[in-house]
Amino acid sequence: MKEVILKICAICVVFCFLGTALGDVPEDEKKSDLLSLLPEVDSWSLTETPENYYPENLFEYINGAAEIYLSYEFKELIVAQQNKDQSAMNVAIEIYDMGNGTNAFGIYSAERYPDNRFIPIGVQGYLEEGTLNFLVGRYYVKLLCFECEDQSEEVLKTFSQKIVEKVGHIGDLPPLLKAFPSKGLQPNSENFILRNFMGYSFLHNGYSAKYKLDDQEFDCFLAEGKDDADAAEMLQKYLDAKKSQNVQEIASGYHVKDKYYHNIYISQLGKRLCGVMKIEDGSEEIGLEYLKTLIDNLKTIKP
Repeated sequence: MKEVILKICAICVVFCFLGTALGDVPEDEKKSDLLSLLPEVDSWSLTETPENYYPENLFEYINGAAEIYLSYEFKELIVAQQNKDQSAMNVAIEIYDMGNGTNAFGIYSAERYPDNRFIPIGVQGYLEEGTLNFLVGRYYVKLLCFECEDQSEEVLKTFSQKIVEKVGHIGDLPPLLKAFPSKGLQPNSENFILRNFMGYSFLHNGYSAKYKLDDQEFDCFLAEGKDDADAAEMLQKYLDAKKSQNVQEIASGYHVKDKYYHNIYISQLGKRLCGVMKIEDGSEEIGLEYLKTLIDNLKTIKP
């Protein structure tokens, strides 16, 4: 009986060792789900084994730009190259897994420009010369076409559509963007910043959009807390940060006089903050009007 017990213990030690060893496989040696999203296009094939990058080594691929991706809780990147048979045409593919659609929109919105040439692919995409960047589900995808000449746009659209089909769930823009008033909104100026919103470490999950109304240019903004108490804390810290300036309580929230952002209007609705900034003196009624619209719009969006 003693020998049987010893053998069982020995087997358990072996399995424990194997389990530990398997659990310690480095991230860059694990099989990636992103591999299944690489497009399969007739007459095109991989030129080499795709490479995967993770938070700890992303800087090896985009040194100098990795920090902004990490600030949006970047998960993984796959990089691949495909060549067309009997041709010099080449497409470079980058698929960034950002964990969720909101963070994917955040990094996408940080790199797009309102005057880009937008096309209907995935949630949204835009074409530049030899480049197509787009958003689909929790992924931010970049495609670059080399030696494609006048076929560049057709090739990029084909590759992007194949990736969208592979992802399956297209997703949508963050729901809170619907709270921004439509009047005067500059198309595709909306963005999302996960941390350090407006330069404050205590503000997070923030959205902003640019507006132009006649000769008045200003911004509307939103911030979402974990709950009502978190939003209240964010608001109080923001007001405390402005204590050396004029802070006045108004019926719908607070009015702040700021030397950089002029007139600021801010309010709390549940776990969300909303506001308007950069309102010039003499146009205060615009700030109050847009604050009211933000509040009304937020009431229609589920927490």
